[in-house]
Amino acid sequence: MQELTLLDHELRDGVATVWLHREPVNATDQHLYEEIREFFGHVGDYLPGARVVVLAGRGRHFCAGNDLAEFRTMDPDNAPERLQLAREAFWAIYDAPLPVIAAVHGAAVGSGLAIAASCDLVVAAEGAQFATPEVNVGVLGGAKHLSRLVPQGVVRQMHYTGDLYPAEKLLPYGGIVEIVPPERLLDSARGLARSIARHSPVTLRLAKRSLNGIEYMDLKSGYEFEQGLTRELSGYEDSKEAVNAFLERRVPSYSGR
Repeated sequence: MQELTLLDHELRDGVATVWLHREPVNATDQHLYEEIREFFGHVGDYLPGARVVVLAGRGRHFCAGNDLAEFRTMDPDNAPERLQLAREAFWAIYDAPLPVIAAVHGAAVGSGLAIAASCDLVVAAEGAQFATPEVNVGVLGGAKHLSRLVPQGVVRQMHYTGDLYPAEKLLPYGGIVEIVPPERLLDSARGLARSIARHSPVTLRLAKRSLNGIEYMDLKSGYEFEQGLTRELSGYEDSKEAVNAFLERRVPSYSGR
């Protein structure tokens, strides 16, 4: 495993907490993208026994966007490699075999918004702000990630203006599941994580694959995809343990098999 210098992590009772840690505002650069790609691409190696991950940020902000110094040196020749690395970092979070919950405080703008929106769920602190400010600095991106949090009309308004929007304004659209006082942010995100982590790790892995797979499918194709994973899950001991425990009115004991 790679030594990580910009990500901190801990694991307690199946719930992992991972912090972005690049002072002063967790701005993304090539190094941080590399670590995110590495970590979430091999999350089971870094966090054996984890069932759910909470992704947070150290300091004043969750992630205040891309390091603007990198945009000053971007040109059509070096852009493809740099942009590919950013994509691969976001996809590593999205494709991680475990559910990932973003715990957002301060700013989540640009690449920070993309990181949050790549997660399965978002919990925000009061006063948190979201934006796709790319037009302000002469680049593009983030609108597709934003569409996982808000409807298209709001995506276009936020993307064209580049303005900051408070979490409270975005909450009604469903992309943010809860807004809590800043001092309760991690506790709330971890509480949500624990309510997920009580389930079988096998079932959670397949549920993550199912939800990602059906996200942009039509109804019939999506349900058939889900049924295929039900077939796969039926071959695991945990599947039978879940139904037996329910019928016998007892707490299930999962083996991960």
